[in-house]
Amino acid sequence: MNAGTVSLLCAVAFLAAYIIYGRFLGRKVFSLREDTATPAHELNDGVDYVPTPPAILFGHHFASIAGLGPIIGPAIAAIWGWLPALLWIIFGTIFVGAVHDMSVLSTSIRHGARSIGDIAVQVIGKRARLLFLAFIFFALSLAMGVFVLQISKLFAPPLPNEWSVPEAVFPSIALIALAVAFGTLRNIYGINLTMLTCIGFLLMMLCVIVGTQMPITEILGFKMTPELWSYALLAYAYVASLLPVWLLLQPRDYLNSYLLYLGMTLLFVGIVLWRPQIAAPAINQNVPDPKPLFPLLFITVACGAVSGFHSLVSSGTTAKQLDKETHAIPVAYGGMLTEGMLAVLVLMACVAGFGAYEEWVKHYTSHKQAGNSGLLNFISGASNVLLHVGIPVGAGKVLIATVAVSFALTTLDTATRLLRYNIEEIAQSLHITPLTNRYISSLVAVAAIGFFALLRVGGKPVGLVLWQLFGASNQLLAALALLTVTLYLRRLGRQTVFTLLPMVFMCAVTISALVTSLFTFISERNIPLLIVDACLLVLAGWLIVEAIISAVVTSTTLKPTCGGKNSSQ
Repeated sequence: MNAGTVSLLCAVAFLAAYIIYGRFLGRKVFSLREDTATPAHELNDGVDYVPTPPAILFGHHFASIAGLGPIIGPAIAAIWGWLPALLWIIFGTIFVGAVHDMSVLSTSIRHGARSIGDIAVQVIGKRARLLFLAFIFFALSLAMGVFVLQISKLFAPPLPNEWSVPEAVFPSIALIALAVAFGTLRNIYGINLTMLTCIGFLLMMLCVIVGTQMPITEILGFKMTPELWSYALLAYAYVASLLPVWLLLQPRDYLNSYLLYLGMTLLFVGIVLWRPQIAAPAINQNVPDPKPLFPLLFITVACGAVSGFHSLVSSGTTAKQLDKETHAIPVAYGGMLTEGMLAVLVLMACVAGFGAYEEWVKHYTSHKQAGNSGLLNFISGASNVLLHVGIPVGAGKVLIATVAVSFALTTLDTATRLLRYNIEEIAQSLHITPLTNRYISSLVAVAAIGFFALLRVGGKPVGLVLWQLFGASNQLLAALALLTVTLYLRRLGRQTVFTLLPMVFMCAVTISALVTSLFTFISERNIPLLIVDACLLVLAGWLIVEAIISAVVTSTTLKPTCGGKNSSQ
């Protein structure tokens, strides 16, 4: 099978899904309107609620939701063979992931840009809010801990028999400085957006070029080990979560989006021009440590098909910046389709980028090896693809590594801000006044992320096990968000089948995965992850029971609770 043909067919499928299914959902199911005031206008405060042009908001949303999930997930899932992973990416993205993202955003803007946990109160009950918030706390902390762990490994000097990309450090740091300058010039001095975009993009490319010649392995005389990088990234997340969105979050995501588009375009063009044959087997049956395809493939692909974290972005930062209701279709549904296309390109780079089958097997000898080297496998395969658009392998590795880190860092600072919101909501519910202070709540958020990033079992990072637990909790969060939206649509007397079926499937997949992991942690005596797994199962099970009771006993019609023009549908 030719990887170029597969990539083209997937692009056509995603475009058709946007035109047909995305617009259908927006117009017929959620009744999105052009003339309805959004929370960004009604609650405009210049900090969190800011009406934002769709191009800039798409950049923020896409950069925030993508992260490392659609990169590492498909890169690991290739161990099962290219066909199962590809099918789940395509159908999961179109009928589950994109539906989840747009449905949550649409529901949130009809309720004053409230979080999905707040909305759950109205459709499930008062206990649902605290259950949802507690589940989100564990899931979000776990997800960002994985991201910090992966970036730290990529930045650190290579260990014996391993490799990393410390050349990506300089462009990654420089992008943060560029974003702050961009935000200041745009919002304080009113400099033209087009001119700033062109200058910012050129400077980004210059930083990547400089980075290829300037690997950073020491800072202030300290050799930057993965542990030190983890602490540095946690410090960055703390500061970034406190700054106004216009100063770092929006301009960083906007500028990074162009870098991400460039990386995706180069990969797509390289694969189409090269047209390499897929070296990996369609279904891989020659693995020394076989793992069951169901449910592990689905949670391993993770954000490449569906992600519960997106519900937090959609109902957290994106809902507060949406200029018009109809922009939810390109921003949310289109954003997830774009992420699905990224996952396809990652998969093709990993199954066709190494050339012959013999070379592919060297990178995918076992599930353990695939899990520990997923990100590096992608960078290696992608750099071979970029060679066919005239970019040398060394420069290609730095560019792709910078793109991957850009995804991860934008998600990290967005997620830390969202975790701060989450902790403050929990504190308000439990009347813990000190935690409502944003400086203290951000500190708690960073500490929770750091717990998973720095967790060691037998003196080593938990690796693949932590990724699978992240995938299960993340996608179970998506199932719970779809559950909330389904009950919301039911109360409004609208069609629920488009959210109900994906919700039931994701519940089955993720609960099965968490139960499987539970027995694994018991056998390995991994007490920290055993406790986290058990908490996730209890919280999710309790919330599902509450939802079933609510659906059975409640027949009242729900009214959206936005202010102003939003109150009438």
